[in-house]
Amino acid sequence: MGKIKQGILGGFSGKVGTVVGSSWKGIAVMRGIALHVANPKSDKQLVVREDMIVLQKFLCSMTSFIRIGWKNFAIKMSQMNAAFSYNHANALQGTYPNIAIDYPNALVSRGQLPGVLNGTAASTVAATIAFTWLDNSDEAGASDTDKTLICIFSPAKNQAVTAIGLATRLSNSQAVTVPSSFSGDLVHCYIAYETEDGTVQSNSSYAGAVTVA
Repeated sequence: MGKIKQGILGGFSGKVGTVVGSSWKGIAVMRGIALHVANPKSDKQLVVREDMIVLQKFLCSMTSFIRIGWKNFAIKMSQMNAAFSYNHANALQGTYPNIAIDYPNALVSRGQLPGVLNGTAASTVAATIAFTWLDNSDEAGASDTDKTLICIFSPAKNQAVTAIGLATRLSNSQAVTVPSSFSGDLVHCYIAYETEDGTVQSNSSYAGAVTVA
């Protein structure tokens, strides 16, 4: 039986007919009770499931990074849900069953801070990715103290390596060590900025696909 906690116009908790009331992040929400699905493997359902599986493997490998990079877009939802929503609409390619991440169009960070200028990645030293970029701290809204947010994703290992605040916009370069097991892997590299106090982030920039030395 459902209980109304704030009067007839308030939210409720518990089950009322085919609806369940609850609270999430202080917001009264309702959800329908799942009904029996005649065909749980329709073409449309299979596509949706495959989309979610592909996105989950990518984004959930970098959960802590997403919580930072998407913190200002978690409006009545989690940072991960915000990242899922954007990347589902903008960073998937192919048709079922060959759905894949469109890595150059994926965002692992999103925000209003000016982004990276000419960010690139390369690997010539074993288990090391070298990032370079140009200083654009004179751009409106940017600062030479803005900190880097770096993310390296290996599809082969389904693992991400992240580096937070190891360099600044003024530094122009940063080397990031990855596990030796990444040697020979093709990895996808991203770089973004956040303000020195960590309150504002930039959109991530795709720094390229690199084979780890």
